[in-house]
Amino acid sequence: MNRTPFTRRALIAITALAGATALLTGCAGEGPGNANAKETTTLNIDFATYNPLSLVLKEKGWLEASLKDQGVAVNWVQSAGSNKANEALRAGAVDVGSTAGSAALLARANGSPIKTIAMYSQPEWSALVVGKDSPVKKVSDLKGKSVAATKGTDPYFFLLQALEQAGLGPEDVTVENLQHADGRAALANGSVDAWSGLDPIMAGAEEDGATLIYRNLDFNTYGALNATESFLDDSPEIAQAVVDSYEKAREWAGANQQETAAILADVAGLETPVAEKVILERSNLDVSAVPGNKLTDVLAIVGPIFVETHDVKDQALVDNALSTLIDDSFAKNADASKVKAS
Repeated sequence: MNRTPFTRRALIAITALAGATALLTGCAGEGPGNANAKETTTLNIDFATYNPLSLVLKEKGWLEASLKDQGVAVNWVQSAGSNKANEALRAGAVDVGSTAGSAALLARANGSPIKTIAMYSQPEWSALVVGKDSPVKKVSDLKGKSVAATKGTDPYFFLLQALEQAGLGPEDVTVENLQHADGRAALANGSVDAWSGLDPIMAGAEEDGATLIYRNLDFNTYGALNATESFLDDSPEIAQAVVDSYEKAREWAGANQQETAAILADVAGLETPVAEKVILERSNLDVSAVPGNKLTDVLAIVGPIFVETHDVKDQALVDNALSTLIDDSFAKNADASKVKAS
């Protein structure tokens, strides 16, 4: 007969204890000791030879200086190409990664939860390259030939657009899917007839006698700085510090082009004249960081190619990706003056 009252009293006591525990847990969650809080203590960010601003930023240490007061360390991870940067973003190996705009759109269309938060350049970094004394003189000469290209990157999409303009399709050539440096090596040793190249590797190949048979700035998409959505949600202050630091790097690089080329030469292992060609002749760093209509307009042209080549299932996925890819809030608020000296 006493069982029911005891059970009720016990239930009330247990409920009260649970409520108190939840209250204490909630209070604890407001402080740094909460084990469930998502606190960023290390920023994982890429650097790449195709992104000169990342090299300047890494060299100068401005990002480390700006994040020191927040107790955040910076871990630099090198990207060998847009495809590798996208792989790192998707795997969570980096929080922020640099790609071509086309590669960012392709990744998001295929389900990668990334956002483009800034633009770092308007490069002419892609062209069609042949070896010294090659019989291939124009794009139409590539019919039946082998071409090295890194799928998922701007040079690959540059190749497809160039072929289309010449009345050819991807089925008219044999595309050898090689990473950029391997594509250059394959061209040099005669394993392929042509290479859809990427600077600064491409500029180095020119020094060895390679020739650019087709150039078209309009077929190059902008350099896009991307971040994972989870990072932007959890650490918006750090994301803003990244974009602020990139803005400082842009200002410095514009005023110090020769030194920027020297930094590129050192990191990429290039001769100084080669690096200067990349920076002075084929890299427009003086572009707005805000990813706006100029970026989306060129991506709208590239997007349907993804579907035609079966890199994306259907156009609806491309359209949705294009409409959700950009978060311009960080670039609109970019302030280089907030960046501390190293």
